[in-house]
Amino acid sequence: MEHDADQVHGTVAAGFEGVREAFAEVLGEQRQAPEAQLVVHVDGRRVVDLWGGPGTSADTLTGLYSVTKGAAHLVVALLVQDGVLDLDRTVASYWPEFGAEGKDRLTLRELLAHRSGAVGVDGGFTLAELADDRLSAARLAGQRPLWEPGTAYGYHAFVIGALTGEVVRRVTGRSLQELYEERIRAPYGLDFHLGLPKALEGRYAEVLPLEPTEEEAERLLADAPAPDSVSGIAFNLNATPSIDLVTFANSPAVRALGPASSGGVGSARGVAGMYAAAISEVDGRAPLLTPRTITEFAPVSRRGTDLVTGNDDVFGLGFESLSGLYAFLGPETFGHSGAAGSLAFADPARGVAYAYTRRRFAFPSGFGAGLENHRLAEAVTRAAKGH
Repeated sequence: MEHDADQVHGTVAAGFEGVREAFAEVLGEQRQAPEAQLVVHVDGRRVVDLWGGPGTSADTLTGLYSVTKGAAHLVVALLVQDGVLDLDRTVASYWPEFGAEGKDRLTLRELLAHRSGAVGVDGGFTLAELADDRLSAARLAGQRPLWEPGTAYGYHAFVIGALTGEVVRRVTGRSLQELYEERIRAPYGLDFHLGLPKALEGRYAEVLPLEPTEEEAERLLADAPAPDSVSGIAFNLNATPSIDLVTFANSPAVRALGPASSGGVGSARGVAGMYAAAISEVDGRAPLLTPRTITEFAPVSRRGTDLVTGNDDVFGLGFESLSGLYAFLGPETFGHSGAAGSLAFADPARGVAYAYTRRRFAFPSGFGAGLENHRLAEAVTRAAKGH
């Protein structure tokens, strides 16, 4: 074992000691140090602030993959709440070029529910295209979808932020990243960036790969989708050369541009602070989202099996609807997981904002939350009930 399970740093409020114990157990059970952070707010107040691993501190920033989608779609939710965007207008009415190849009737609501079918492009994306949402969006506009838009759903792993971001840009004249900075990150001083400033590069810690055992390597190879399958195209495995996830997150271009699907850089403090601001009064400011907006965006939008991941009943609008996966969470819990095993969410029913980040890839986590999140989030929920 490469780490000491006792090396858990940070603080917890009275009543949350069980969360610290669960975090220590998680670190102790990992064969390779996960380099993890765990931060929780309840009713806008930070009650858990923990970190562990030889290369991770409270202030460490790292690539957070699809946790980024939560930040992107918080912006979209605000624009819908403001009346700037209409969920039931077609995407093509905002962005005419997107209407090509039978995508003209797809609504913004259906796009946010991952129902467009435009999950990737012929030949895959280059790293430069994945780093730049405008380049990705331009290729996706003319792409033929992999299923009839609106009839099914599948995880738009690398592209949902580029697609929704282009709608935002056409309507507001601003990028999704700019609006996130202006309306969410800067006002709350959040350490969660869609475009990492050069001045903060010194705090970036590279994402670390899993070093699999022989058995794990065989399983990973057996479970890998074919490059030309729906899953392979959605995860950009059809690109030549292919781009592995570690290289993607650690790319300076990805960090600098902050693609809205998976290029965010941050800490658990930053992400938990964002979700706290979404549902709670923070620093005298009202919650960013109204109850009505949460009710619109959080619950599962359409039932069925995801054509990309094979999971059932996953998405609300832009966010993952998490109460189906974690039955102890409130029915309107919304958030997003990320490759390497991270997870972040808001549970409005209990006023909980949760963020668990890890630099090293978990096994088996695939593109979603590490299995330890069940234990950690359950400990948090139990403590929050008592609190």
